[in-house]
Amino acid sequence: MKPNIKNIAVLTSGGDAPGMNACIRAAVRTGIYNGINMFGVMQGYQGLINNNIIPMGARSVSNIIHLGGTVLKTARCLDFKTEEGMKIAYDNLKANDIDGLVVIGGDGTFTGAQRFSQRYDVNVIGVPGTIDNDLYGSDFTLGYDTAINTVIEAIDKIRDTADSHDRLFFVEVMGRDSGCIALRAAISSGAEAVLLPEKPTSLDELIEQLEIGAATKKSSSIVIVSEGHKAGGAYDIAKKVKERFNHYDTKVTILGHLQRGGSPSSFDRILGSRLGFAAINELLKGNTEQMVGLRGNEIKTTSIDEALTKHTFKLEADLLEMAKVLSI
Repeated sequence: MKPNIKNIAVLTSGGDAPGMNACIRAAVRTGIYNGINMFGVMQGYQGLINNNIIPMGARSVSNIIHLGGTVLKTARCLDFKTEEGMKIAYDNLKANDIDGLVVIGGDGTFTGAQRFSQRYDVNVIGVPGTIDNDLYGSDFTLGYDTAINTVIEAIDKIRDTADSHDRLFFVEVMGRDSGCIALRAAISSGAEAVLLPEKPTSLDELIEQLEIGAATKKSSSIVIVSEGHKAGGAYDIAKKVKERFNHYDTKVTILGHLQRGGSPSSFDRILGSRLGFAAINELLKGNTEQMVGLRGNEIKTTSIDEALTKHTFKLEADLLEMAKVLSI
């Protein structure tokens, strides 16, 4: 027997990720199909505090599946971390008779959702929406695949000019303390080296790699640097390398926030749709404080507590070995 849930709201919080709109669309339409009144919260937790909550119908989410970003907007909300802020948010939910909440975002979003649910007994289901792919319980997080494709497209273009001018490019990619984007992008783009937060690489090792490439007549080299690397950012590392290895003309490219944008890949559109569909169905089953995620090729639930506390994501051993072997 389904719990007596009649009204569900959806919000996006933290950094935007391609595929969020596909998830919003699926959640809204799945709820409506099941006779639920659906609402959207504008600007994440800030919207809960400001009572910026709007009703959403099936046509409210037309023609958004292909859009990057989030139509519900997003914001980082310090007020929601306070007791006063959470109380206002809860009062606004009750004023709108909302008894279920779908939150799409990363670890900061989930931390807020967990505290909110425990403090006020709100039914919450989380959807992992972050390009960093750093939440436990989902093999791929929403936006990760699109971000990798964006990085690869940029590196392919950088490779053209690197080859033309005998250049060494250091390309910095996002990921915070996760090297997931950097590792897969390195293999996909044929990079000569990749520097990851999870796998310390000394300057000596990197220079040795580059010297081997130069000795075997490589006309250019590309080194991908994950932004969370312990040795610093791409500019710092490039400067240190240039002091000891000047075979190539050295350049640096910081890809930055362009990795967040763009139309979501087919994979992220399908993943977003599956996760939005599953999130509503989990609420209707009476589940709360759970995250829906992709494991293998199935949608599974993981407690939000596990998703947060088992935060460390281990990079695949075969990919680490491949990145080294295939770069010779």
